[in-house]
This record gives sequence, C-alpha cells and structure tokens, in this order.
Amino acid sequence: MKTQFDKNDPDRRRNNTDNYKWGIFFNSKDPRFILPKRNQRMGWTLNFANPYSYLIELGIIAFDVFILN
Repeated sequence: MKTQFDKNDPDRRRNNTDNYKWGIFFNSKDPRFILPKRNQRMGWTLNFANPYSYLIELGIIAFDVFILN
C-alpha cells in the first residue's frame, strides 16, 4: 500500500531539529543519503541513518589518504 507523497515532507524532515544528533543529520525515515543542509546555500550533508553515507565517508577518507601519500 503506497502512501501519498507530500513534496514538502523532505524539507520538513530536514528542518526539524529532532533529526539532528550533535549537529549531524540522522533520520531513518528519510531515504535520501545526501541532502541539502538547512541553509541550502551552505551545501550538502549526509544522512548518517542511511548506511550508504558511511560508504561515501569512507570513500572520501580513502581518497584523501591516497592523494596525500
């Protein structure tokens, strides 16, 4: 059974302060793993409730280690 999609729902989840733990976005109900920050002019952030976020973070760290060596 599908639920009706509300186009403003992702923005409400992103702006809700309950979805942030120690300044990091963490919401298991949000399927996105990369999303705009609260202030969209500041760039993008990762949803650390999504396992793909950890893979992206590991990839960035591995890339940095290989470039610096």
